[in-house]
Amino acid sequence: MQLRTDLAIEAREIAGGRVPGMDFHEYSENGLRISRLTVKTQRAKQALGKDIGTYITIELPSLTDNFTETDGRIKTIGKEIRRLLPVNGLLLVAGLGNEEITPDSLGPKTGARVLATRHITGELARSTGLDRLRPVAVMNTGVTGQTGIETGEYILSVVRRIRPNAVIAVDALASRRIERLGCTLQISDAGISPGAGVGNHRTRINQETVGVPVIAIGVPTVIDAQTFANDVLGSGVRSKAEYTVPRGRQMVVIPREIDLLTERAARLLGFSLNAAMQNEFELKDLVAMM
Repeated sequence: MQLRTDLAIEAREIAGGRVPGMDFHEYSENGLRISRLTVKTQRAKQALGKDIGTYITIELPSLTDNFTETDGRIKTIGKEIRRLLPVNGLLLVAGLGNEEITPDSLGPKTGARVLATRHITGELARSTGLDRLRPVAVMNTGVTGQTGIETGEYILSVVRRIRPNAVIAVDALASRRIERLGCTLQISDAGISPGAGVGNHRTRINQETVGVPVIAIGVPTVIDAQTFANDVLGSGVRSKAEYTVPRGRQMVVIPREIDLLTERAARLLGFSLNAAMQNEFELKDLVAMM
């Protein structure tokens, strides 16, 4: 049975830790534990099941705990996001997922908290003192079941029209461990496969498919039920698939406080993205604009 996870740090655990062609190191800042994993070769890609690129994992206090808008963690997360962004030019933030399904609502909820600034130009920008704002466009993609359009197709059409220097895709992720739900943030320059963590593979969204760099950001909100059972009870659960995949239906496990978790994760990501993209402004000024 394949253990499903979107987190590169967990893929490393499954692979046994040391993988040729992979770099890994850890550090701490503002009370956050941060790890940087770089997949450098095809051999490492095959061993981990992760595309070549950089994966930054930030382990947080539970997002069901509150935080203030000027929390130092926001600056730290913003700095880590900024490491992967092009220095100048228009950015497109895409909120992936279905806002009507709580564990899948992180993307659109985050998009609602990002400052859209592409339209603030010319005399309006100069007269309001906002001429230092970086141009940012924001879109929420919905899901194929709502729109009839693949998320990758939707993003590609907008990229071709407005020509951003990079896309930032925000989506809910799947973990293999219960303790990482709502306590982990992953940032990657390797793109994203919507729905892959729960077995619903869609067209991959990366530089190859949309033509510009794609930075993927997410927080795990679900665990595949079969992966969770195997992780807790061991491989013996594989012979009891009728309990974890009843009548062949895929099941997921979510935290009881999922509403609070997604709301606060979206706030944290929204503030952190604004701090990353609008680094010409102090955080308190960005909060006032929001």
